[in-house]
Amino acid sequence: MPCQFNAALWNADEDFFSSKEIKPIKQAGPHCVSTVLSMLTNQKPEYFQSSINTQDPVSWSIALNPFGIKLAYCPSDCRKIKFYADELVKINDLFLLSYYTSKNNNEILADPNDQGWVCPSHIVILHKSKIIDPAQGNETNIYEHKSLEKHAKRIFRVVPNNHPRGI
Repeated sequence: MPCQFNAALWNADEDFFSSKEIKPIKQAGPHCVSTVLSMLTNQKPEYFQSSINTQDPVSWSIALNPFGIKLAYCPSDCRKIKFYADELVKINDLFLLSYYTSKNNNEILADPNDQGWVCPSHIVILHKSKIIDPAQGNETNIYEHKSLEKHAKRIFRVVPNNHPRGI
């Protein structure tokens, strides 16, 4: 049974970016965050690489502000993406999904090392029912994407700059 949320950010009646056109870009090197931000703004990934901290979503949201958008955290935990998929697709809008890529599930909940590192992760765009994956540089139906079996790290809804919620 899918999770059911009653938070304003999950309101299916709000339509912010369902008609936005997003062109897939294949990331070069370990730059999934800057590549995702570039796809949202039509900028080159390099535009963001010196201004963001890949482990700090607040810096991502600040970097998006000049383009009229920001990120809003959505209620989520470490469940697999498949448990969020139906509800996200039903909302039919624009989200960023970050998930852990470790093959060892025990590593996901382990304490971080001295540098704060837990395990690798990845971020993709969910636009309506399509995953736009910078690692692949393509668009795939969410129900066919490998992220379904991965554990959620963070889920964001992309909202307009003037939205009352967001980071």
